[in-house]
Amino acid sequence: MATIEIDSNSGFCTGVVKAIKKAETFLNDNETLLSLGDIVHNNREVERLESKGMRTITNADLEQLRDVDVLFRAHGEPPITYEMAEKNNIRLIDATCPVVITLQAKIRRAYENYPDAQIVIFGKNGHAEVVGLLGQTNNTAIVLEKVSDAAQLDFSRNIVLFSQTTKALDDYKKLAALIKSSMVNGATFMFHDTICRQVANRLPHIKDFARNHDCVLFVSGSKSSNGKALFDASKGVNARTYFITGPEDVALEMIVGVNNIGICGATSTPVWLMEDVKKQATNMLKAL
Repeated sequence: MATIEIDSNSGFCTGVVKAIKKAETFLNDNETLLSLGDIVHNNREVERLESKGMRTITNADLEQLRDVDVLFRAHGEPPITYEMAEKNNIRLIDATCPVVITLQAKIRRAYENYPDAQIVIFGKNGHAEVVGLLGQTNNTAIVLEKVSDAAQLDFSRNIVLFSQTTKALDDYKKLAALIKSSMVNGATFMFHDTICRQVANRLPHIKDFARNHDCVLFVSGSKSSNGKALFDASKGVNARTYFITGPEDVALEMIVGVNNIGICGATSTPVWLMEDVKKQATNMLKAL
């Protein structure tokens, strides 16, 4: 039977681990916890915490709430959300990732200190973290999703560049190099390396992991941007990489006829879910 290995570097990043620990600690002493948005982009982990009493709410819900406890997830929130919470006497359990907090502060200082510059954020429009970053500039920053989007910038004006913490490091470096080489008329370019290395380092590792296995079961929530990037990286070096959300997605044709199977996931994928996938694959092969 094929050997099955779970990637030891996959699973929650530190920021997500801290957020979930805060949620679990609160739920040990309380029946209900309100989370502003999904605590993590993985439906299975959200469902597990909901079974313990967590309930996910929206910003519209927050506007109507008074005198309750609300968790802010690792992705961070814009200043306006904190203002709303204070106005409604909401007690915060702030689980914003320290790396995101630092980035928010840098963007806010740049916005205040360079009022005539274009503040640019390399990230995904609408992503929870990017919404929080945009809020530091009163939503005036320019969001670029891909390197080619740089064409929309005015290279005759000063530019200050930041990145969402989970974007690909190589793409960010390409974007920075493109902008730097395009500046004209004496305009200045300032570049801040704000990508989380714990996340960025997973990209080269996942490629090595995929190369060393005959097939790869990549476990992730469908809403995870990080999961999509890591899956694409794995698929790029191993065509037999399969995106699955849980053990029920494992099909026999994915795993039959190989010597070794790798199981990995996103920074939002819980280890327990990858272990469930391993159990499912093992049972299926044993039944042959």
